[in-house]
Amino acid sequence: MELNLSAAAPAEDLIKDGSEATFMADVVEASQTVPVIVDFWAPWCGPCKTLGPQLEAAVVAGKGAVKMVKVNVDEAQMIAGQLQIQSIPTVYAFHKGQPIDGFQGALPQSEIEAFVERVIKAAGGEAPGDGLNEAVEAAEEMLGEGAAADAAQTFAAVLGEDPMHAAAYGGMVRAHIAMGELDQAEGLLNGAPIEISKAPELEAAHAQLELARQAEDAGPVAELTAAVEADETDHQARFDLAQALYAKGEAGAAVDQLLELFKRDREWNDGAAKTQLFTIFDALKPNDPIVLNGRRKLSSMIFA
Repeated sequence: MELNLSAAAPAEDLIKDGSEATFMADVVEASQTVPVIVDFWAPWCGPCKTLGPQLEAAVVAGKGAVKMVKVNVDEAQMIAGQLQIQSIPTVYAFHKGQPIDGFQGALPQSEIEAFVERVIKAAGGEAPGDGLNEAVEAAEEMLGEGAAADAAQTFAAVLGEDPMHAAAYGGMVRAHIAMGELDQAEGLLNGAPIEISKAPELEAAHAQLELARQAEDAGPVAELTAAVEADETDHQARFDLAQALYAKGEAGAAVDQLLELFKRDREWNDGAAKTQLFTIFDALKPNDPIVLNGRRKLSSMIFA
């Protein structure tokens, strides 16, 4: 699959260090033609060290539709005062010489990317991520229909355009899991770029891989069901039954068994039922009814 996007501009043309002396030229004047995102930071600011590289990656992915200027507030106190910056990191987006958007504090990579795309659109541009997101949606449909190999090719095409696209990266991992290529999936997760390694999409893929590994050793559902019916206090059999049910695609039934186990003995095996429930919740979509109902029931038990 070929994605028809322009080549990325060199990072040095998009990102620069600014100062009070250059602020007018680098930000106010430059933003007359292209939006400029200003990252106000300081060397002693821990969150700044995380946010800066993430923001740079999102700006580079914008392929010239937005630029970035980094301003050390310790060396630009007059500018910081004029903009009433009271904490860092603080990020402002300028267009036509005026601030049009901004935020304070560290954010997840997905929210940073959404901010950059929002700035580009607000300035009348077209975010390159739009086409990529449509391709990811198409790949997700392929994966849902069982065409894992085709989905993997589409995810790979997206990553060829934007290696930091967390949704595509997580999708690629899940495609390999669907094809039974668990070692390849694990290798992808271990080699994920640090900027997106903690993204929700990769956390979900990691949970799915863990469950897929368990499925390899899952016992027969019928025998485990019989064992639980014969002795309802056999916690290990109930836990194994939950694993086997999930391996068969019966996530709701697996959650029900784990909730029952938690109800009977929440501390069994160092809280294994609760841990397994959270793994399943992480692997599914946050708005999945199984997740919503399961979390509600678990919470009612915890705080009863």
